[in-house]
Amino acid sequence: MIFSEYLEKIEGYVRSGDLAFEFENGEEEQRGEILDFLERLMDLAEECDELATRLIFKDAYMERAEVEE
Repeated sequence: MIFSEYLEKIEGYVRSGDLAFEFENGEEEQRGEILDFLERLMDLAEECDELATRLIFKDAYMERAEVEE
């Protein structure tokens, strides 16, 4: 299941400058939460990139294998 609405909210929060504003003006605890959020988001992005690469190359490999048979 894809949650496009959640991604759009996160994208808007980051691109609007609201996240940076809250970090710059936040208390130490809030700043830590924001950094944790960003770290989790970056880790997830890396996992998504790896998964997309595997899926794309799996399909390409399967197509090539079918052609060779």
